[in-house]
Amino acid sequence: MTGPEVLEVARDSIWTIVIVSSPMLVVGLVVGVVISLVQALTQIQEQTLAFVPKILAIFVTLLLALPFMADAMHSHMMRISSRIIGG
Repeated sequence: MTGPEVLEVARDSIWTIVIVSSPMLVVGLVVGVVISLVQALTQIQEQTLAFVPKILAIFVTLLLALPFMADAMHSHMMRISSRIIGG
């Protein structure tokens, strides 16, 4: 493989990672901001309060986004396999 081909595969891999992880990261961010706002408005200073809703929200998002994530990973693997086969 030449240098530009390696860079193209690396760029495609990084983009696939961003696409696959973005649903969970966005949900974690939104839930974290909402919990922080609730804590600020009610003046509850409990550190562990944000973990349980975040974990539950990310788990539900993982279950809902799993087909999308699997499809993205499958298409990425097919692109890599076709490069390997094509030489």
